[in-house]
Formats: sequence, structure tokens, C-alpha cells
Amino acid sequence: MTNYIPGFGNHVSTEAVPGALPIGRNSPQKAPFGLYAEQLSGSAFTAPRHENRRSWLYRLRPTAQHGAFKPYGGGTLIRSAPFDEAPPSPNRLRWDPLSMPTEPTDWVDGLTTYGGTGNVAEQSGIGIHVYAATCDMDRAFFSADGELLIVPEQGALAIDTELGRIEVAPLQIALIPRGVRFRVRLKDGAARGYVCENYGAPFRLPDLGPIGSNGLANPRDFEVPVAWFEDRDTPCEVVQKFQGGLWTTTIDHSPFDVVAWHGNLAPCRYDLTRFNTINSVSFDHPDPSIFTVLTSPSDTPGTANCDFAIFPPRWMVAENTFRPPWFHRNVMSEFMGLIKGEYDAKEGGGFVPGGASLHNQMNGHGPDQASYDKAVAADLKPVKIDGTMAFMFETRHVIRPTRWASESPTMQLDYDDVWTGFAKAKLPE
Repeated sequence: MTNYIPGFGNHVSTEAVPGALPIGRNSPQKAPFGLYAEQLSGSAFTAPRHENRRSWLYRLRPTAQHGAFKPYGGGTLIRSAPFDEAPPSPNRLRWDPLSMPTEPTDWVDGLTTYGGTGNVAEQSGIGIHVYAATCDMDRAFFSADGELLIVPEQGALAIDTELGRIEVAPLQIALIPRGVRFRVRLKDGAARGYVCENYGAPFRLPDLGPIGSNGLANPRDFEVPVAWFEDRDTPCEVVQKFQGGLWTTTIDHSPFDVVAWHGNLAPCRYDLTRFNTINSVSFDHPDPSIFTVLTSPSDTPGTANCDFAIFPPRWMVAENTFRPPWFHRNVMSEFMGLIKGEYDAKEGGGFVPGGASLHNQMNGHGPDQASYDKAVAADLKPVKIDGTMAFMFETRHVIRPTRWASESPTMQLDYDDVWTGFAKAKLPE
């Protein structure tokens, strides 16, 4: 692995065979060793230089060498925007973790969609999925609809991509660009986690503003794979997600045949435990935006198509302050998941690793009764929140659940009850 900075235009060059990278020209008349030059573009050609994302790949065969794609026949539960299977709900929703499949299920067939926002055709919004897999992929997959932010909760993944190999475990994330082919192998026999499929502007590091030049996710901690290739002349199924549907074709060789590449568009890995948390050292609980790892900007400055935020171990020292997240109603919609431990605003049970919750815009939510009672009675000495990692996909749009999410037996029908025990405030007579 080597270092990488999402959205900041840094350039990586890597080759699995010395001399495979051409010097001076991206597409020479004859590439070294008879390799085929191919440009992978993640932005419009005329995008500003600091926003332009592309890489040159030098491979054993061109990607164009394949037969027609046909609709995929698997009975999958993956869906895409616009999400219109079920009406949008203003209700606070929460789900138990998805059970592991009883039959052998690879990462693709193990994808299930909670919901999402926007419109794939208009390249706006996100899809929110969970995966539960019990066997390795023996095929390749890519999404033409959006980049994939993979958040493991249980079980490590070995991800073979066209640009190299990434291993990602719980408390790490992987970001796979739109269109990049990959294969997921399970290092621990089974795996479960979350996926944000970003249809909009690619994820990048957020601006730091008054924080200054350091803090939050450090650019040096993002890693991309070095070049690796598979020279295998055996049939391989390639499944793609295109405009919400899955399509399949079979090629007579491995699609992972990129011998060398250079550019600034590549899969990457980030270790969430390296996040440099910023927090209050005087009073008041800071807004959750202070925990943003990556952001997908929209056409409205400061209002994201999607923010990926985490709530990691951290010290709480604020004085005379209600330290957990307060009761709130937001213009942004929040989908939360839990990777490890407890979330400090939901200590009363019900929100467990592998589970999920949805609080759509302008609908009140906040700490449950147990968390509230503990917080208002706490002796406000410095205390460390430890052994936890929650995250949030936050978006400017209403998140519309799928029919599966609306009717799933994993939905907690009593979720509203966590807010029913609060006594009326007593005013002086």
C-alpha cells in the first residue's frame, strides 16, 4: 500500500513488472510489453484540474473485450434511487442486525438495501446497503452508478481490484471508485457490514476551516494498493450495476490484469482509529460535523450530498454541559450504524453492532431515557468514551426506505418507546 489523498489530486505511479509504465507519454504507439493503455475517468475531462480524477491503466487485454451484458438472474435485494417501492416515512426507524445467510452467499448476492436518496440517472444522492456474506466471490463486480464506501462490522475482507489488493477489517473502511472492478474474499469465513453507494460528487476530505491545517482524518493515512495482476485464462463472470439493475457477462480471462497504472483515481483504505478527534474543552457539545471523515459536496456550499462521520473513542471534558448529543431536529437526514460497543446517546439497549437507525429531516430525536438520566446526573469530571465506534451517513435529502426495510422482521416496532418515559418539566409556581 502507498499513501493517497482523496480529492486532492495527488498522483500515484506503480508497476508490478519493472518497465511496464511508459515514460513521457500516457498512450504511446506501442506500450511496453504490448500492454494496452486505457484511461479510467472519474470526472468530466474538462473538470477543474484540482477536481479532475483519472488514472491510466496498462493491462494484458482491453476492458472492451467482452460480450453483451444480460440482466442478472439472481434474486437480489439491492435497489437504487429513485426509491419509490415504499412511501417515505417521517418516523424514527431502527433495525436489528441482519442475520447471516444459511446458504453459501458471496458479497454481491449478500447485498440488501435499506434505502437512499436522489436519482442515479441524475448522479445525485446515495444508496445505503448492508452486506452479509458467507463465501468468497469467484467473479468480478463493479458499480457504474456510484463509488462504494465499504464499512466492515464483522469479518475482514480481502478485496482484489484492478489496481491492486486491499485488506480491510472492522474499524477500517475501503473506498472503491465508480466503475472499478473488484472481487471480495472473506478472511474470517463470514462477513457483515455497511455500504454507502455515492451517486454524487466523489468523496473527498472536508475543508478544515477554522480548525486549521491539522485534525480529523489526516491525508497521509489514506492508502492505495500497489500494482498487482492476475494472468489467468479461464472464464470469469463480470457483474455490473447499471442504472439500478444488475447485468452480467462472462469473459475468457481474469479482469484483474492491470500490470501498471498511474493517476489519482484509485481504491483506498483508511483506518478509523487514526482519526484525530476534535472536541470541546470548555462547554457545549459540538455539532456532529466535527467528526466528518469524508464528504461528497453538493451544488450548495456547506450542504453535503453525503457526509461520512464517525463517533470514535474520545475524552469528554466539557463543563456544565449535557455531554451526549442533545435532542435535535435537523434539515439533514441521518442513517446510523454501529461497528463496535455502545453509542453514547443510546445506552438503553436496542442499538447494537450490525444494527441501523434512520432519523429523517426535521423529525425530533436524541438520547433515550437511560442515556438522558445518566447524563443529567453525571459528575462532570473528565471521562473517556472508549470501546466504541458508531458512524453516520448524513445527507441533505430525505432517505426513502425500501420495501424490504419497511417490512423487514428486523425492524424494531417499539423504537418510539425509548422516548416515552420523560417526565414533564416542573416550573416554579
